[in-house]
Amino acid sequence: MKVARLHAGAVLYFDAVRRSSSIREAARRLNVASSAVNRQILRLEQDVGLPLFERLATGVRLTAAREAFARHTIVVLQDAERLSAELDQLIGVHSGHVTVAAAEGICTTVMPDVIAALRAKAPRITVSLRRTESLRIEQALTAGDVDLGVGFDLPVSVGLRRLFAAEFGIGVIMKPDHMLAARAPIPLSACLDYPLILPEDAISIMQLLAPAFLRLNVRPAASVSTNSIDAIRSLVEMGVGIGLQTRFGLDRSLTEQRIAHVPLDAGGPVVSTVSILARAQRALPAPVDMLVQLLADDLRQRQQAEQLS
Repeated sequence: MKVARLHAGAVLYFDAVRRSSSIREAARRLNVASSAVNRQILRLEQDVGLPLFERLATGVRLTAAREAFARHTIVVLQDAERLSAELDQLIGVHSGHVTVAAAEGICTTVMPDVIAALRAKAPRITVSLRRTESLRIEQALTAGDVDLGVGFDLPVSVGLRRLFAAEFGIGVIMKPDHMLAARAPIPLSACLDYPLILPEDAISIMQLLAPAFLRLNVRPAASVSTNSIDAIRSLVEMGVGIGLQTRFGLDRSLTEQRIAHVPLDAGGPVVSTVSILARAQRALPAPVDMLVQLLADDLRQRQQAEQLS
C-alpha cells in the first residue's frame, strides 16, 4: 500500500518542496505539474493560516512557521510507512523500504552482510544505504531523511533514541612485518616515533584520543590526514605509515594478512561506541525493525569476537 493513498497529497507535496527547496524540482520528483504542487501548497497555507514558504526568484525558502509543520509531516509520513508495513504483515507479506545513514567503516564492513541477510529473509524489502559522516547522521535523522543512523560515538540528542550500542577498541594498524606489530598493547607514546596517518580532527577517534595526547603534552603531527578510513587502510598497506582506528573497514585486509591491528595503550584501552539511532517518537515499521535486529546481532557478534581475541 502506498503512502499517497493514506494521506492527503498536500502533505506529500509539502515534504517534497521542503526537501528540494523548489516547487519545480518537487513537481519533477513527484511527476506532476508545477501548478498542481503550487496549488496544494497554497491550499495548505490557507488551512494552516500561515505562510510556509517564502517565494524567491531562485526557488522557495522555508519560513519559521514551517518548523512545527515539518515535524508533523515527518511523523505523518513515517507513521504511514509503518501502517503500510503492518497491513502487509497481516496478509503475510514482508515489504517496504529502509533508508540507513552509516559511517564509512560501517558501510563497507557491516552493512553488506546485514543487507544480504535481510534480503534473503524478506526479498521484497528494499534498502537505501547512504555513507554519511558521523557528525551528519544526527541531522539526517532529525530531518526525517533516513530511518536509521549507525555510527561511531554518536550523541543522543533530544528527539533521538539509541536502539543498540556495542563497544570496540581502538588499535594501531600497520603492515604485519612492522617492528611494532610484536608489541601488545602498543603505548601511544611509541606511535609518535613513526609516520602517522590520522583521521581529521572532526572524526570521533581523534576526539577520543585527545585527552591521551594532552597527558603526553604533544600535538600529533600527521604525515597524512584524511576523513576517509578506507584511505588510511590503503596507505598503511602501502607502508606509508601507521594508523589508529577500530577494526571496522579492515575485515578483508586482516583476513588476507595485509595489515595488522594491535590494541592501543593510552593510559588504558580506548573504546569507541557504535550506536544504532532512530527518531525518539517513532514506532519502527516492521522492515526497519527487522534490519535493526540483524544489525544488532552482527555488532554483538563482532563485539564478542573482539573480547575473545
